[in-house]
Amino acid sequence: MKPGDRVPTESELVSRYGVSRITVRKVLDLLAREGLIVRERGRGTHVAHLRLEHGLARVVSFTDDMRQRGFQAGTKVLFSGLQPAPESIARELAVPEGTELARLDRLRLADGEPMCIEQSYLVHRLLPGILDHDFSTRSLREVKVGEYGIRWSRARQTIQAVLATPELAHVLSVKPNAALLYIERVSYSQEDVPVEFLRVYYRADRYVLYNELSGGAG
Repeated sequence: MKPGDRVPTESELVSRYGVSRITVRKVLDLLAREGLIVRERGRGTHVAHLRLEHGLARVVSFTDDMRQRGFQAGTKVLFSGLQPAPESIARELAVPEGTELARLDRLRLADGEPMCIEQSYLVHRLLPGILDHDFSTRSLREVKVGEYGIRWSRARQTIQAVLATPELAHVLSVKPNAALLYIERVSYSQEDVPVEFLRVYYRADRYVLYNELSGGAG
């Protein structure tokens, strides 16, 4: 069965496998606790989508991440244009308020399914003409490296849980007020200059964030 497929009802499973209803119910309860099936009132029981682990130890592009997992990465450009830096983002990028930024909003997909929304704010003078490229087919990271020679040396980020606004819910194909994982990240070039301020809204039903911690003196 594939993610999203309907799971037979208890009665159907009892009839098909010749076991008791109690046994069927225990198995379904176990599968639900393991996150392998999802029960929804009025819709029945369906095979759950596997949640992808997203590491925090290093910066990995969405395209590379999906490629390594065996998914076909896709991108839909939601917005592309130049705008002056508001005070909050200017502070993060260490530039004067009003500095010209290249803004790129993208819906990222895995095998055609919405996974996250990325909003990139790039210091335009460091990447002049960056928005001339077609980012529905090209990787932003590959363009930054290939066309401008910019590689990330480090990044700092914050993570929090937020609720999906109606607009975000519509684009991500989730219900309004569904839980999202929200990341803000500032990425630095090899010259240790902040180049990109990034906002990412991940579907919490498809992502798990993880990190490896080393033991220390306690």
